Amino acid sequence: MGHPKFARPKTQTPAHPWKAARIEEEHALKEQFGLKKVGGMREIWREKSALRRHRNQAMKLIGRVDSSEGHYAREKSDLVESMYRKGLLAEGSSIDDVLQISVEHMLARRLQSVVYYRGLAPSMRAARNMIVHGHISIGQQRMTVPGYKILRIEEESLNYSANSPYGDENHPFRVEMEQLRMTRVSDEEEEIDEVGGIRATTDSDDFVKQIKADAAEAPTVEETIPEGADE
Repeated sequence: MGHPKFARPKTQTPAHPWKAARIEEEHALKEQFGLKKVGGMREIWREKSALRRHRNQAMKLIGRVDSSEGHYAREKSDLVESMYRKGLLAEGSSIDDVLQISVEHMLARRLQSVVYYRGLAPSMRAARNMIVHGHISIGQQRMTVPGYKILRIEEESLNYSANSPYGDENHPFRVEMEQLRMTRVSDEEEEIDEVGGIRATTDSDDFVKQIKADAAEAPTVEETIPEGADE
């Protein structure tokens, strides 16, 4: 039993600190979600620890035979509803879907990620800076913690702070960000047209046709067996 004044740490560190595959994966996540350059690994470990607790709770409830009634059934529904409120599960999900949640889903529910996904910042790094400097608020509450787990119900009230200059739609930052967004949308539409539209025959198509033609002209196994071989 630990000291009652000092709580035990809830973040579990990796068992082996020098696994190359894990380090490369965490570096990729750090760049993807704009985490801190120094200390970003610990933010990932924090999300992995929280995800591990959710999975352990779900597996305990799934493994119980008598969980279809009584307080175990209530615990199941409460866990699923909690995951839905946090934005980790879709409406109508079951307890088994909790095991499908990944660390990417956990990182995507951070305030920093949601600010970027809702178009309030041009990048993940910019979203982090805007939150730290007090430009983002949820309702009337100004938020300064990028790792805050925003609830699904709070997304509608997510916006710029009342005293932030970025609240003005004609601010140069907002105008430049809107132009950048329209450029990205046009580029994505061009890629979709190139992939989904009519395209010319490529070398790979000719290669596949040649293989099919060779296979059709090749002799069958029965034709290659000489007469009298069975005798």
